[in-house]
Amino acid sequence: MSIVSIGDILVDRSVLDARFCCPLDSCRGACCIEGELGAPLYPREEAALQVAAEKLRDVLPERQLRHIRRHGCTEIYQGSLYTRTVEDKECVFVTYENGVALCAIERAWQQGSLEENKPISCRLFPIRVRKKFGLDYLVYEQHPMCREARRQGTEKNVLLIDLVGPALVDLYGEEWYRSLKTFVDSSIG
Repeated sequence: MSIVSIGDILVDRSVLDARFCCPLDSCRGACCIEGELGAPLYPREEAALQVAAEKLRDVLPERQLRHIRRHGCTEIYQGSLYTRTVEDKECVFVTYENGVALCAIERAWQQGSLEENKPISCRLFPIRVRKKFGLDYLVYEQHPMCREARRQGTEKNVLLIDLVGPALVDLYGEEWYRSLKTFVDSSIG
């Protein structure tokens, strides 16, 4: 395992080398419904999620609405903030279309009904932001549910950093992302 530094952000080499293409028809939105915890959140995202929960009352399934009314849409676990999950599985913001789990926040944002998109950790997935030496450290989590995404990403030669590029720009800025791309391009070429 090797780490590179792009500005003041540490990046695991596996993030730079990964090929990934998210095929919803294969995974059926598994990242939104698997696992005991919801999406990791920055504290600044909590208020936007409260607004989203209120505005999405008409599109969220009754099961999620009941859970939000009883428990809220976020929780703290071991000092970190996460979206809530229903029965330690699906995110409270999940809706279903043709058996595929979709994010109600993302859909509403795409339609212009919400000002904020889904949490940055959801948009970065399967990249996670950790801390190392007090700096952000980007790591690539290789989940079994994403096996087909890795296969298709390799087949289509889609870099993971390109797939999640808009989220990286939102988190660290356009200049940082250009530096990342320059580093990757010079490493490949």
